[in-house]
Amino acid sequence: MEKEIRAIILGAGKGTRMKSSVPKVLHEIFSKPLISWVLDAINRLPYESESIVVIGHGAHDVEEYLNTNYKYVKTTLQKEQLGTGHAVSQALPILHDFRGEVIITCGDTPLITTETLNRLIKYHQNNNSDLTVLTTMFENPFGYGRIIRSTKGEVMRIVEEKDATESQKEIKEVNTGVYCLNWSKIRKAFSELKNNNSQGEYYLTDIIKWARDNSYTVLGCSVKDNSETFGINSRMDLAKATSIMKNRHLKALMEKGVTIVDPTTTYISPETTIEADTIVYPNTYIEGKNKIAKFCKIGPMARLRGNCDIAEGVKIGNFVELKNAKIAKNSNVCHLSYVGDAIIGSNVNIGAGTIFANYNSITKEKKQSKLLDNVSIGSNSVIVAPVEIKQNAFVAAQSCITKDIEANSLAMNRSPQKEVKNWVINKKGENK
Repeated sequence: MEKEIRAIILGAGKGTRMKSSVPKVLHEIFSKPLISWVLDAINRLPYESESIVVIGHGAHDVEEYLNTNYKYVKTTLQKEQLGTGHAVSQALPILHDFRGEVIITCGDTPLITTETLNRLIKYHQNNNSDLTVLTTMFENPFGYGRIIRSTKGEVMRIVEEKDATESQKEIKEVNTGVYCLNWSKIRKAFSELKNNNSQGEYYLTDIIKWARDNSYTVLGCSVKDNSETFGINSRMDLAKATSIMKNRHLKALMEKGVTIVDPTTTYISPETTIEADTIVYPNTYIEGKNKIAKFCKIGPMARLRGNCDIAEGVKIGNFVELKNAKIAKNSNVCHLSYVGDAIIGSNVNIGAGTIFANYNSITKEKKQSKLLDNVSIGSNSVIVAPVEIKQNAFVAAQSCITKDIEANSLAMNRSPQKEVKNWVINKKGENK
């Protein structure tokens, strides 16, 4: 680990255009809140880091989520939304004694990568900058703040769209809202920002002018992929970000030797790893963290809901759902089955329509089932957790298994088949 850094994440906005009672930063992509994608990108940096999230609208829900899921995250409340500069100032008491670098970013930018944040910090350090702005290029930069540079390449100021001259509007380099600061030098700016503008707000972008006025070095570090800085303001934005994220990951998987038969209908979380020579068939949805080994076949129309560990040569059939399942080599989970909270051995065959009943709705508990090597489960069976089915055992079709099964045994739990002779002929006669 290198030296410490701190991150301030702006997450107080209401997100009016989301038309939702859920705080904007808690809206999800691949079942993971927007704020988590940002925090996890920061936490993967090669520094000892601590993040401060500025909360506002839905503060209780955001704080509860962060306290439950993150150890090195603090929150600070922005009671009134008086602008982005005012939001950052709420972190001043927490960072009173800090003297290192601080990065500032938004909690609604889930596509930002660790690599880009690290490059920003390195650029800032290597060039002895006091304040570095992450910039990017847009062919159509309408709506973005333009980066005004000096002839030496230093950032002079950021001009918002409404304030830009016609020549300034031609500038394609824009502000992304991500900054790296020498905190001991720039922190004072947040106590001296003015709100003499039409909105009556304290703008974060004004720290550029403040730094220049105080003879500090202000530089710009550009990121080539402008999609990384895409912010979520509406449901349409959420869908667009999801598409960008999934296509980015599918491309990376295919480049590593995974076959994605139809990328347009396949969704795989970036937190899922898949090894080469595995085939993922159309209409498959994989969310959360999962590990899938080589030579597997997944789908079509399969769903993995997270925490699944699938070994080499496993087949997951169509309309199969998995959650919190570990499956060893060369096992099959056939179509129309649900496997949840289970450990499956190698060379196991789970017949079509098999259900693992893992949840007790009265106690709210989930229990685990274990199937050891070479077990065979007949179609339309129910495995009621917690049970253990030992090696080479066979479960007859349409059985409801509630007890452990010994090795090499046959288990069945169903009513005997009955046959009523000539029932159809007799019924037709009654109807006449």
